[in-house]
Amino acid sequence: MSTPANTSKVLADQWTLAGEAADYIHSKTSLQPKLALVLGSGLGAFADELQSRAILPYSSIPHFPLSGAEGHAGNLVIGRIGEIPLAVMQGRVHYYEGHSMLRVTFPMRVFCRLGVKGVLLTNAAGGIGSELTPGCLVVLSDHINLQGTNALIGPNEERFGPRFPDMSEAYAKDWRTLVLEQGRRLGIKIFEGIYAAVPGPSYETPAEIRFLRTIGADVVGMSTVAEVVVARHCGMKVLAISVVTNMAAGIANQPINHAEVMETGQRIKGQFGNLLTAVVPRMAESITAP
Repeated sequence: MSTPANTSKVLADQWTLAGEAADYIHSKTSLQPKLALVLGSGLGAFADELQSRAILPYSSIPHFPLSGAEGHAGNLVIGRIGEIPLAVMQGRVHYYEGHSMLRVTFPMRVFCRLGVKGVLLTNAAGGIGSELTPGCLVVLSDHINLQGTNALIGPNEERFGPRFPDMSEAYAKDWRTLVLEQGRRLGIKIFEGIYAAVPGPSYETPAEIRFLRTIGADVVGMSTVAEVVVARHCGMKVLAISVVTNMAAGIANQPINHAEVMETGQRIKGQFGNLLTAVVPRMAESITAP
């Protein structure tokens, strides 16, 4: 069992370790991204469209956690969309893989050390609301953390952020408005809603889905929230988008499987890429304007 002193050292080491990872990334590219993207299950194709790409496997980046989930390529891609430099993660690690929350959220701290000012996170999620069908998008307005822990538990590292970060607007309202407007302009079926984060890896039972609906959740998944908490702790502006890849248990009368998640991600990658192409430059402008 870790003593408080040992835990404090681990937290302090995060600043140093994240700095070493950031230094390595800087050594591989001259681009200085201010906006980062995290692409979830089956959604990594957007990174393949970037120009002037430097592709860094997670295994090559000092201290970076390795993704083991299907549909997560496990690369950090630094490149440009137009003149906008971006850092794009093709996949993430999950709490259910056995990683600590420090490991799950380490990339957010690396982004902080890189000088990133904003992050767009995506995920595959189960649809709870009856209007949410596979292939639609949900811009997150809020979340409910049911993972049984918080990524900031332990002594605080003030160089990242304050002990008690405000989460009253975890997801930036102006970015949410932008994505909803652009999604509708492009003819994409897009909604706004609340994400419930559960530990996984088993899918939820019908009774659990009834509970989640009762407490106000619109979509459910096994990621994102811890990353959002740490990104906000670091002062980064945040947007998150769920791709509804399956109906949650008990909503449709059929079993849930990961193949359905992957198939839906492949099916919508074109329109999802079009949406990101439309909104990313404007998001970047909002965090780089003097």
